[in-house]
Amino acid sequence: MIRIVTRTHLAQLAAELDTARARTREVQEQADAADGAHIRETFALTARAEVAEKKAETTRQEVRSLQITLEDTAAELAEARTELTGMAKRLEELSQTPTDAFMALLLFYGQPHSIHPDQQAAYAYAATLGAPLSGWGPADERPATEVRWRCVPFIYDADGDHFRSVTAPAIEPSGGAG
Repeated sequence: MIRIVTRTHLAQLAAELDTARARTREVQEQADAADGAHIRETFALTARAEVAEKKAETTRQEVRSLQITLEDTAAELAEARTELTGMAKRLEELSQTPTDAFMALLLFYGQPHSIHPDQQAAYAYAATLGAPLSGWGPADERPATEVRWRCVPFIYDADGDHFRSVTAPAIEPSGGAG
């Protein structure tokens, strides 16, 4: 088939070609801009990901270090609780003495005055020196030098050749130990 192309038709085809080329350039520019934006965004995201990975690794190392410190501290705490429990048991053992094994030290304004076989004998002796026979109570927090008469129970430990107080303070282990 033979087709005859006229100048008008040729001019119209040339105009359509120019329009198509202009549209192609426009679309190509938009594609290039989108591709450039995509590449820039990819680089930015990659950089942020690398920073986040470095921070995560640093955090993991810090967590490992803190875990080791926590384990060491827990071990030290367990040792301290064990030691405190042993001390509390020893203190309790020292505080528990047979009632017939202790004597009484009579203090006059904090100074040793006399030793007696028991508290009743010390109270009776203090009464001969003008102290009331009744009204004796447990020692309070006042210093011994501020109290006229005070009776202190004690034990003589012949093995160690020393005296030991019967009234040791009750100490409870801290932190639930014991």
